[in-house]
Amino acid sequence: MPGIWTRAALTEHLSALGLVPGDAVLVHAGLRSVGPILGGPDALIDALRDVVGPDGTILGYCDWQMDELGRDDPVLRQHVPGFDPVRSRSIRDNGAFPELLRTTPGARRSGSPGASCAALGGRAEWFVTDHALDYGYGPQSPFGKLVASGGKTLLIGAPLDTMTLLHHAEHLADIPGKRVLRYESPILVDGQTAWRWFEEFDTGMPVVEGLADDYFEEVVEDFLATGQGRRGLVGHAPSVLVDAPAVVAFAVDWLERRF
Repeated sequence: MPGIWTRAALTEHLSALGLVPGDAVLVHAGLRSVGPILGGPDALIDALRDVVGPDGTILGYCDWQMDELGRDDPVLRQHVPGFDPVRSRSIRDNGAFPELLRTTPGARRSGSPGASCAALGGRAEWFVTDHALDYGYGPQSPFGKLVASGGKTLLIGAPLDTMTLLHHAEHLADIPGKRVLRYESPILVDGQTAWRWFEEFDTGMPVVEGLADDYFEEVVEDFLATGQGRRGLVGHAPSVLVDAPAVVAFAVDWLERRF
């Protein structure tokens, strides 16, 4: 039926965009923009798996949907569930894709609550293991490992300012005045909930004063203007694929030149 995308068609689109067997790719997806998919979003995940093959790995940025209701109530606080990589839901703000990926059979999820990622494929366990609890966007994270292993990041119908990998660039950039966020959050430790203080560079707003809230979009546009990265369609969704090491290095230089 015209206008309905099949797994095979989406596989062709992803290949044409530049994904190849063995790739590790961090994916952000605005699923509605793809259009109707025969088999639903699972068929898109299957198409991604078809392209990267058994040795490749698909990643998604989960964060987590913490229950805020009891945080400041001394009575309810003891009942707030701790972060559990196996059961805790992905944050709703990131759309449906991370949770769909996380709950796909065989997927693994890293243990740093606010920066947690799901991974599916050949190197899933490696990507999610030993995710730092503090500064969870730094080198000891799925983001750092994606760069170290020469991976890619893919936006499928997602705004350019949602490229979460650039938080890793914020971590690496040697610039003054970076905002540091300290917060307390419950986490599951040996089956019991424990409240723990966390510290990281603030990812909820630009890492330093003087940047627009959506400045990631400017960074990605400037990167693409150098001729690096590729644009194309996946289904009906405007999409962008970039090499992780290249875009992070560009973003670090972009920030350091300004500050």
